[in-house]
Amino acid sequence: MEKFYLDDYLKSRTKETDRCGLDFKKLCRRVNTEFLREWEDGKENPDSALRIQKKAIIGYENEVAYFKSRIHQLIKKNGAEHSSYPDWYVSLEDGIYQENWGLAGVSEWFSERFRESSSAKIIGDRVYFLEDGQMRLKPQTIARDRREQMIRAFLLLTPEERLDKEFHEIYMLDGTRVTIFGGSMTKRGQDVIIFRRYIIPNYSFEEQADRGTIPASSIPLFKSMVRLGYNVAFTGAVRTAKTTFLSTWQSYEDKNLEGVMVETDPEIPIHELMPEAPILQLIADNEKLKHLSKNLLRSDADYFILAEARDGIALDTAVKIASKGTRRMKITFHTRDPLEFSYDVAFEIVKSLGGSLDGTARKVAASFDYIFHFIQLKNKNQKRLKGIYELGIDRSKREITMREICRYDHKADDWIWEYAVSQDKLVIGEEEDGEMLEVFLKELKTLSNLSKGRVRNAY
Repeated sequence: MEKFYLDDYLKSRTKETDRCGLDFKKLCRRVNTEFLREWEDGKENPDSALRIQKKAIIGYENEVAYFKSRIHQLIKKNGAEHSSYPDWYVSLEDGIYQENWGLAGVSEWFSERFRESSSAKIIGDRVYFLEDGQMRLKPQTIARDRREQMIRAFLLLTPEERLDKEFHEIYMLDGTRVTIFGGSMTKRGQDVIIFRRYIIPNYSFEEQADRGTIPASSIPLFKSMVRLGYNVAFTGAVRTAKTTFLSTWQSYEDKNLEGVMVETDPEIPIHELMPEAPILQLIADNEKLKHLSKNLLRSDADYFILAEARDGIALDTAVKIASKGTRRMKITFHTRDPLEFSYDVAFEIVKSLGGSLDGTARKVAASFDYIFHFIQLKNKNQKRLKGIYELGIDRSKREITMREICRYDHKADDWIWEYAVSQDKLVIGEEEDGEMLEVFLKELKTLSNLSKGRVRNAY
């Protein structure tokens, strides 16, 4: 039998490791064990390590850099510099960090490659990214114990949230919204974590036109409408760009005017959008808004924004503020049919506070001037302005009036315009800025004439 020399065998194994590296999963476990040993030996304070991990997972660069630097040292200590790693990680250090303490395989969604993706989901152990308008299954998976660890880390952001709750909604440092469903709300092993973010790099009508959401020819019209201070509602189903368009509209607002924005969730970074404007930002759910509403009504702000007006209290507050004569009111509201806007809003108000449905609907119609309705196309990355409606009330007949001034044509992927402006909108425009009103009327008439010309040419 040939002689076996242990030293020679170990040397050959070391050379093989140098060439091929260690198995990625084994290396992750080894690094994790080293970290735990250091913490248990007192080299690292456990509380301090937990704080570093918490800040790292929500995006603090210094804390992430600390983890990766220490991981790099341990990789060298184990002679594993040449170890391979999954291609959804940017480096070996990044892969080990994400597998052990970070966002695991979903971390790829936060990379430059997927900056145009607005949504990612973890369903059970499966990972999906929104790509080219479709949710696509990714090769990486996340085990149950790792998902639970991730959720615990997320909940460190909101100490008031109990771990045993079946639903959570939190926000990461970069504004990404994380929605978590678990417990009896989901099937066994099919818990859900949803990541959602707004991907518009700058809020401008030009950007919206480049994405096909609005026609480029409408930009001068919209700019004039902002200047005239009409009260507007942006409606549609979920993920139809309502909030994005509200933010875009707001970015053209007079930066010298005082504003108040009330949100149920901190979605719109108005302080980044308009850093010089004196805008008060409030976060208030239904209960908090009950106590705030009276103070808001007494406020001397020039305008109000109620993003995601979901319930009767918020909607009633908006109507009361508008009824005082406040202009430049902006809200978003979930509805499938914009023609039912007044009654849908009234129903929510009456359900919460009581009152007459018809009477409340008329108050709603008298409070808002225009409704912008948005849809999502089959390709979920593509949004479209489906229609614009002039809303008002015929006081002699005490009837709600609605005029469609813009309609999206699916087949032509174009918009049809109608020149129609009621007397009360002319009065508001004249009081606000007579010259800008002339611009508004001219632009709407031009769009209407162009639409009629296209229709004639089609026949």
